[in-house]
This record gives sequence, structure tokens and C-alpha cells, in this order.
Amino acid sequence: MATDPHLSTYTWSDSKVAMWRLWTFVVAVCIWTLEELFDAHREEMELKISSMRPHKLSWYVNKAKAFQYGVALPPDSDEYSEPTEDESVAIVQYAAAIELLNMIRIKVAKGPATALEGLTAPELSSFTTYMNRIKDAGVRLHITSDAPDTFRVSLKIFYDPLVLTATGSRIDGSAANPVMDAIKKFLADLPFNGVFILNKFIAALQAVDGVKIGQVLAAQASYASTPFVPITVKYIPDAGYMKLDEVHFAANISYEAYLPE
Repeated sequence: MATDPHLSTYTWSDSKVAMWRLWTFVVAVCIWTLEELFDAHREEMELKISSMRPHKLSWYVNKAKAFQYGVALPPDSDEYSEPTEDESVAIVQYAAAIELLNMIRIKVAKGPATALEGLTAPELSSFTTYMNRIKDAGVRLHITSDAPDTFRVSLKIFYDPLVLTATGSRIDGSAANPVMDAIKKFLADLPFNGVFILNKFIAALQAVDGVKIGQVLAAQASYASTPFVPITVKYIPDAGYMKLDEVHFAANISYEAYLPE
């Protein structure tokens, strides 16, 4: 067309500001704008659709962690005006939602992984009010924030005399009780409301430098005032997390030097 003598040389010129180039740019921008509008419309519709159907358990977990102690919710809203990372306000660091027969149980805890604890009575009361206000209509919630389950274990450790002493401390003085340290770290590293697996626990013992064989003589757990139950394969802590009974541990661990035959 640019060589057609009947067409304007201005319209079909090779200039960067030629009319045909400008119209091409305008049409391209219009197409791009329309695509952006379609994308925004789709996102808006997807958001509306998701808000109209019952929420998944993950929604309850995320909402639990979004709770702000001492901050009022805006009217007719399930979201705070401003999110916060202040742990004195956003007190729920750990949460789990479990579907039961006719309700959803929400477990929560606060604090760092090495020192988890339940919410205080005022905190739990405020949190319960918040969750009941934002939940789906007709859904019953059972909300708990309990002290950790108690973990007891009896061990016989066959140790390397080149690394550990007869009392289990490191010869180089870097750790007084590396076995207990490893157990506490293993419990702290478990996902909140995760499964305690005995075989993985034994593997963690075996991984301690200086431990040749870690023999579990007995492993038990208890929550609240319930009797201790044996752990033979796995265990899910009722509170969502566990803590080692250090007094029982100290009285129920023995060390024997490992001497290869």
C-alpha cells in the first residue's frame, strides 16, 4: 500500500509518526485496556463467588491468625481495617481447624515455637467472640487454647565414649544434655497439630552426635488431666503441641558406652 500512487504518502510513509503507525498504537492500547478490564472483572466475580459459598477449613485457620486482640471489627465485616504484625495484638501465631461430626474445632496457641502456650482467659473470650462473629451461618465452633500435651519418654542411650560422657554431656563442654536438647527441638519443630511419629523421633535421637543407638523403652502422652497413653506408632497432640516432662525424663534415661565387638 505504501507504494500505491493513489494513497497518501503521508498516511503510508515510513515516518515514526506516520498516521498508520499512530492508529496501530491506538488500536493496540484499546485491546490491552479491554484485556485488563476483562481480567479485573473475572477477579471480581471469582471473589464474589468464593464469598458466597461455605468456607474451607483453611479459611478458618487464616482468620484465626488474623485476629487482633483489643481491636474492634468494622460493622458487617470479617476483616480488620488495617492488618498488623504486632504480636502483642496479633496474638494467635498457631492455629488448626478440624472438622468433627457436627462442628469445627479450632485450636490456637501463641508464642514462639520453642515456648508455645495457650491464650489467657480474657484473650480466649475475645477470640471466641471474634470467631463466632465471622463464621458461616449455621456452623458450630468448638474453640480451644490449652496447655501443651505432656510427653514422657524412657530411654537407653548407647553412646560413643569419644564424644559423650557417662552422664550424657559432651566431652568438649559444648552441651550438658544434647539428647534432651534434641528431643525438645524435635517437639518444637513439629507442625502445629502435626503428627508425632515414633520412628521419626528415634531417627532424631540417632542423629545426635555421639549417640550410637537410641532405644525407646516407653513413650507416653497425656493432655489436661487424662491418663497417659502409650505411643507405639503415632500421636496427634490434643492441644496441637507437646512439651517434654523434664523431671520424668531425667529419672528415666540411662547411658551405656557403645563398644563395638
